[in-house]
Amino acid sequence: MASKASSSASQTQTLSSISDQKEFPQHVSMTRTWLNKLGIDKPIPQSCETRGFYSHFFGSFIKLNDIKRGRISCTIAVKPQIINAFGTLHGGSLLFLIELLSIACARTVIAEDKELFLGEIRASYLSAALNHSEVLAEASVVKSGRNVTMVALEFKLKKTGNLMYIAHTTFYNIPVAKL
Repeated sequence: MASKASSSASQTQTLSSISDQKEFPQHVSMTRTWLNKLGIDKPIPQSCETRGFYSHFFGSFIKLNDIKRGRISCTIAVKPQIINAFGTLHGGSLLFLIELLSIACARTVIAEDKELFLGEIRASYLSAALNHSEVLAEASVVKSGRNVTMVALEFKLKKTGNLMYIAHTTFYNIPVAKL
């Protein structure tokens, strides 16, 4: 039994410490090709380096359906600009949309004289939204106190109503300093 454990440990150590291309050249080559397709060596366009670029970019995929105190409903258009290599909504895109919608929802109950700081964001990926699909997003304030605001979100495929993603965010409400 001890020999199996030491054998397994040495195999793990060997695989985790590979830095030489000679051992697995096909894997290194495939990985480099994949990273190049992603544009790893390309510079970021100047137009993307403006303040608020991401908010405006992701906001262009959102259509507001309804807004009430403590609630927001909108439709998200899944387009090629925000999908991953598998043709589904990219996880990073989803998290940014969660943050954007959570802030908007929290702002329906938090006064403008308080800043919101994102303390926690949790997302569960239950299914994938395919390219050119529409996702119905519902955000609601679960708790809003003097110092903390919590928002729950559900994302459902508009066509079928199937639950795709669920998320929870926690914000800290901090008064803006008056200097």
